[in-house]
Order: sequence, then structure tokens, then C-alpha cells
Amino acid sequence: ERMFSVLVCSFTVLSVHGMYSASDDVIELNPSNFNREVLQSDSLWLVEFYAPCRMWLFLFVGIVKVGAVDADQHKSLGGQYGVRGFPTIKIFGANKHKPEEFQGGRSSQAIVDAALNSLRSIVKDRLSGKTGGSDHSRQSSGGSSGGNKNDVIELTDDNFDQMVLNSDDVWLVEFFAPWCGHCKNLEPEWTAAASQVKEQTNGRVKLGTVDATVHQGLASRYGIRGFPTIKIFRKGEEPEDYQGGRTRSDLVARALDLYSDNAPPPELLEILNQDILKKTCEDHQLCVIAVLPHILDTGAAGRNGYLEVMMKMAEKYKKKMWGWLWTEAGAQMELESSLGIGGFGYPAMAAINSRKMKFALLKGSFSETGIHEFLRDLSVGRGSTSTVGGGALPKIHTVEAWDGKDGVLPVEDDIDLSDVDLDDLEKDEL
Repeated sequence: ERMFSVLVCSFTVLSVHGMYSASDDVIELNPSNFNREVLQSDSLWLVEFYAPCRMWLFLFVGIVKVGAVDADQHKSLGGQYGVRGFPTIKIFGANKHKPEEFQGGRSSQAIVDAALNSLRSIVKDRLSGKTGGSDHSRQSSGGSSGGNKNDVIELTDDNFDQMVLNSDDVWLVEFFAPWCGHCKNLEPEWTAAASQVKEQTNGRVKLGTVDATVHQGLASRYGIRGFPTIKIFRKGEEPEDYQGGRTRSDLVARALDLYSDNAPPPELLEILNQDILKKTCEDHQLCVIAVLPHILDTGAAGRNGYLEVMMKMAEKYKKKMWGWLWTEAGAQMELESSLGIGGFGYPAMAAINSRKMKFALLKGSFSETGIHEFLRDLSVGRGSTSTVGGGALPKIHTVEAWDGKDGVLPVEDDIDLSDVDLDDLEKDEL
């Protein structure tokens, strides 16, 4: 095995367009090639995460591989490695899954010194019998973030058609060979992704594996010529080659996209009793609740307009798998009080995290644009939150479901004044 690759590097200033030319010794990295080029490599890598507004990278006498990630364009990679400022340089050494952040100066000499120190550590470890592969072994053996191997479904010539082709679920299937090194590197990522995907799609997207050296009928049917090969299977469609990255985050992101493409939008429920609120909020990461004006204030047409906006947002954010609820103003006063809505300003909206008993209120307009901005900020951790009043889900009154009609004013009893002597009334009042 090569300890590292030798590159002929030069001092290079990147163009304002932020693109590396084909002749550069800096390898442009992205989610599709990062796993293959960096994580599965035996080389020591220096990787700069940059934004187009700060486009320079100092190169030096070639002793290691140098790569660059446009973190504006590939936010998933920046987020995966905790990149918050630019430029950030990470050193991917013996343990590719735990890179070190380079803290030194940006001069070529400082970077060379850091690279040499990392290489010395690799040489020392390998001379003592340690290898970079030991980290993969630890990851695949389990752990809280390693996933459950039982969530990866073993597919064979005998069960493939029944389990995959006849299924309404979406499948990502890895065709592998036991002797394949890249397959072994993929295993912990595949296992972790399988567990996350199972939980986040309620089992509607599944990850499976086929040992192509044993089940040669399947390998021949799908023209498998290299390992690992990943294919996507959807009922009634031709299988599709998976072209994305091979980290767990890449796999999960693609699985969620596949799920959202095929999944119906979540149901929008009226809060009629305690069970509806409890189940919706406890079964989802967030429950989005609208308090709509009284039917006498809007009529059926106005209310349906608000509900239509909510349903469009539920469709837009269905990949998040949040719960969606609504109630009429005044019907659930304890709920309004616990969310600080306070009996005015309808329509109103709140999003509750029942695990943390925190909520956020919509401050903008009750419109597609206003709600989208509100939910977008929540999904990336922005926006102010408060504790749900009382620290628990409030009491919910059992009410009748809206019948879909305009409201009717309550009927008052007519008073017959024919038998009343008005002169006597005036005397009594005096």
C-alpha cells in the first residue's frame, strides 16, 4: 500500500469564478466523490472548505493530496464536518471519519509542518501494526451511531422478486462481493443509513444487500459488473443506478428524497379531543398547530382558504414528517393560553416540539410565503422559542367536528310582550 501520494504542487491563486481547472493539483471535492476520493483513500488529505467569496488555497511542495470543497454549493459536506467559517482546512489522516481541524497559519510552511506531523503519526501507527482500517471495524461493530445490522435486509435469488419488485416500498439495493475493499468501507455507512431511513420513513424506504458472488442470477439480471453497485427500485419502474455519495448522510438524504417523491402529504387534522393532540405531537418531531378565526368571522370560504394554505405547506414540508393540526378560536382556550396566543390575532400558528416542550410562534403573515419562512427557519434551528405553558400539553376539550358549512348565529327565544302591563313595569322600577 502507498503511504501517501506525491503531487507536484505550485503556489496557486484561484480565479474569482471559484473553479479549479483540470490542470490544477487541487482536487475539487463534492458529495458524490468525497467518500471515494478521501474516506476510502490510504493517502493523507488536506481539505479546504471554502466559500466563493474567499477563494484562495496555498499549495506547497507536494507531499499529500490536496482537495477543496465549495461549502456554499455542497452544504451537506460542510455541515457533516462542522464547518462554520471560511476557509476551513481539515486533515484527513489515519482515521478518515475523525479529521483534525488545522489551527495554524495559512502560510505554505505552516501547512507543510502540519502535514509532516500527521504523516509521522501515520508511519508510527503502521509500523506498530495499527491500520486506518481499524476505525472501520470499530464503526461496523455497532455503537449508538452505527445503526442496527438487522435493519439491512439480506436479499437473495429466492426472495428478491417478492420482497423488492412486488413491494410498494422504495428500495436501495447494494450489490457487493465479500472480497471487495470498497464494499467493506461502505458497510458501516450502509448500516447506519438503513437504521436512520427506517425510522425517518416509517419503513417505507428500505436498504438491502445482495451478495453478487452467491446470487449470480440477480447480478446477471441487472448487469452488475463492479462492486459495490447500488440500484434504486420503485414498483412498476425500471431500476435506476444510484449516482450519489456513499456516506450515511448522502444515503439518508437520497432516501428521504425518494420517500417524499412517493409519499402522500400528511393529514391535516382538526383538534377534536385530547388523543388527537397527544398522538400527533408525540409521534412527530414537530406538530404545527393553526388557530383559525371563528366560523362567523370567515364563513366556510374563508376557513377553507386558510386550510388550503396549510395543506400546501404540509405538502411542501412532507419530507420532514411533521404533524399538522388546526382548531377554531375559542374552542381550546387552555391550548391558546399555553402557547401565548391569548384570545386575539387570528389566524395564529405555533409549532410545538413535545419532547422539549418548546414552541415557536408565527410572527409573519398567515400565507404561503409567511409560513414557509417560519418553517424554514425552524428547520435550520433559527427563530426564538418558548416553553409550553405549564410544561406539558394542555387540557383539550372534546368538541364536534366542523361540518364544512357557514356558521349560524345562535337562535334566541322570542319574548311575547302582549300580556305585560308596561305601566306596572314602570311603577316597579321606580
